Amino acid sequence: MSQQNWLGIDPGLAIVGWAMLQENEQELPLIIDYGTIETNKQLSTSQRMVEIETDLSELLREFKPQGIAIEMPFFNRTIKAAGGVMQALGVINLVCYRDSKIEPIFLHQASWKCHLGDGKANKKEVAEMVATLFDLETLPIDDSVDAIAIAYAGLCGLRNNI
Repeated sequence: MSQQNWLGIDPGLAIVGWAMLQENEQELPLIIDYGTIETNKQLSTSQRMVEIETDLSELLREFKPQGIAIEMPFFNRTIKAAGGVMQALGVINLVCYRDSKIEPIFLHQASWKCHLGDGKANKKEVAEMVATLFDLETLPIDDSVDAIAIAYAGLCGLRNNI
C-alpha cells in the first residue's frame, strides 16, 4: 500500500486551519506541516474568498493529498458568522475538487474529536490530546491543531473503511 497524504481542514471565513499528515508503516501518521490561512477582515466577503481560494490552491499543489477531510460546522441560531463560514466552506469544497479531483469527506466535530478520545473536548484539550498522541512538546491552540485532528480522523476512517 502506498503512503497517502491527507489534508485536514477546519473551515472559516477569518481563519482556515489546515494540516497535512502522511501515513507510514507505524500506527501513527506523520505530521508533514500545518498552519492557517487568515483573511483580511477589512476586505469584502468575496475578496476574502479569493484569498482562501488562492492559498488553498497553493497548498494542494505543494502537498498533492490523496484524501481531504473537512469539518462540517454546526451552528446554533445565535452564531452570526454562520453565513460567512458556509460560503468559505463552499469555496474550499470547490477548490479541493477543481484542483485535486478529490471529493472531501465531511466530519462533524464530535466525530473527529472521538478519534482523540473525547467528542466534547475544547480547543485546549484538543491541543493537549494531539500533542500527546503525536509526542509533540507544544502546539499552538488554534485552528491548525483542530485540522491535525481532522486529518487524523480522515486517515483513521480510511484505514477502517468508514
